Amino acid sequence: MNTPVNLNTATADELETLPYIGPEKAQNVVYYREKHGAFESVEHLARVSGIGPRTLARLRGLVTV
Repeated sequence: MNTPVNLNTATADELETLPYIGPEKAQNVVYYREKHGAFESVEHLARVSGIGPRTLARLRGLVTV
């Protein structure tokens, strides 16, 4: 089993290794983190532009904070 990607430390390139996350969504995650600080929970990923409930559900278990 692969190690979950840490939303608070991953680079855009590392985020792009996740399914359903392309360059634009990866950059949005990094931008959100830079502007608002560290994610407090995986659920906060839904606050990122382009990440909706379905994508969040697909990423649970693949990401951590």
